[in-house]
Amino acid sequence: MREGLLPATVATVLELSTSGEQARALTELLGEIFDPTETAISAFEVEDGITTLSMNIPWKVEIYFANPPDEDAVRDLLRPIVGALVDTTPFTTVNTKDWVANSLDGLKPVRAGRVLVHGAHDRHVVRTNDIAIEIEAALAFGTGHHGTTAGCLLALDAELKKRRPRHAIDVGTGTGILGLALAKQIKRKVVAGDIDAVAVEVSAHNARLNHAPNALDLYVAPGLRHAKAWRPGHFDFVFANILAGPLKRLAPSIARVLSSNGTLILSGLLAMDVAGVVSAYRHQGVHLASHSLREGWATLVMKKGGAAPRPRRLA
Repeated sequence: MREGLLPATVATVLELSTSGEQARALTELLGEIFDPTETAISAFEVEDGITTLSMNIPWKVEIYFANPPDEDAVRDLLRPIVGALVDTTPFTTVNTKDWVANSLDGLKPVRAGRVLVHGAHDRHVVRTNDIAIEIEAALAFGTGHHGTTAGCLLALDAELKKRRPRHAIDVGTGTGILGLALAKQIKRKVVAGDIDAVAVEVSAHNARLNHAPNALDLYVAPGLRHAKAWRPGHFDFVFANILAGPLKRLAPSIARVLSSNGTLILSGLLAMDVAGVVSAYRHQGVHLASHSLREGWATLVMKKGGAAPRPRRLA
């Protein structure tokens, strides 16, 4: 999972080995405090390919700073969560050339159904019938990012086999990957917004890069606080790949804009967050249809309308 876009140039990186619970706490704390245009946080399981509900396996948290931070202040901020570990972990200086090289190494193609998310250096792996989404390496770095995005794309693939939405929105669009993947498949414009103006600029750039300059109807605003987004009962498909806290706060608004038979795909939350998020949406008349785990991050498919299934144990 990543909170915030990675800066185009990175001056300093701090890497911490933590538990899953600490990773979640750090991601939420830093995502609230730091400017997302200057700092980004990535968190992911160290053991590739293992999906588990346990918070005892090792996780890595990487914090990227566009400019050298006040290291003492950062350590003071993180110490209550990770303890003395932060005092012995060095900040690493990265120059621009090394950052670009590391980004290229870190960005691997991600396939989910017909959709393939890739960097320019992997254009050769695109198949004839792929829905290819090309993302520049410096804007799509980090294994955790793939965990949440791939989970959403796989859920989207399953939903499109059942029906094709007419009105869709991607809340907290980031790089625009999800909105683009949907727009390319349904041949309709997707509303997409983000609180960060830089993220919206990046989404517009990625739409042009992928030969779909009109695929996204973009806006800059928190959540759904924009005329393009605040359309009660209008959207029959909603993406929200953000964090557990914002997902719960947005539950009333998202439920309000979801149509009577709409589908909602949520991600950006750990397995331990699922029950709380599901409860928040159940109180708004939206029930859980299915959920999955990938790289320790959960993806929820939720439905509005009809009778909710009997409550079941999630973890």
